[in-house]
Amino acid sequence: MSQDTGRAKRSEKGLLTPDNCVVTLIDFQPQMLFGVANFDRQSIINNVVAFAKATRVFDVPVVLSTVETKSFSGNMWPQLQAVYPGQAAIERTSMNSWDDANFVAAVEKTGRRKIVLAGLWTETCVALPTIQAIHDKYEVYVVEDCCGDISQLSHENAMKRVIQAGAKPVTALSVMLEWQRDWAQRDTYDAVMDIVKTHCGAYGVGVEYAYTMVHNAPASRFPEYLVPAAAKHK
Repeated sequence: MSQDTGRAKRSEKGLLTPDNCVVTLIDFQPQMLFGVANFDRQSIINNVVAFAKATRVFDVPVVLSTVETKSFSGNMWPQLQAVYPGQAAIERTSMNSWDDANFVAAVEKTGRRKIVLAGLWTETCVALPTIQAIHDKYEVYVVEDCCGDISQLSHENAMKRVIQAGAKPVTALSVMLEWQRDWAQRDTYDAVMDIVKTHCGAYGVGVEYAYTMVHNAPASRFPEYLVPAAAKHK
């Protein structure tokens, strides 16, 4: 068992585990999402929230960062802040988070040499810190379906650049399943399945179908929708 969490230990041998990596989520802010044109923006929100929930399930340390919140980019998405209600983002002026001493110090404080990184936009806020972190002897995994850019060309060129520098492309689901690794690990199984059913499209619907129609399990229950009351305006 993991000494820190009581969670069952996963084998490593070159793979990501909840105990050997730190996650960095960079510039998930309204103005940055407005500019994304290479990928469906609602899907990016969905993928980022699913990935963030997975970090909570597996107790992976997370560094949040935002850029020019008040003057340009806006607040971090409330959907993401809800996953980390007590954690403040590291505010920057630099496009490259690796130029920010507080950001680098937060990564260093975890003592982990594998960084799983996602952000907006791919060609700047993802590519620049990825390349410099690799230069500083970190191993970086870029969560591609949580990233986006102003054009398909910009995103593809950025991904080529980070891969040439040594980064590994992954997806939100692939990382979560790499952390889970074995369906016999019951300590995280139900929470992973909750994320799958909530965020993973046809995969999640298929799991729901198998549970209810094949295994006769009760249907999943989501929070009841309450229509917001109209705001009172003076």
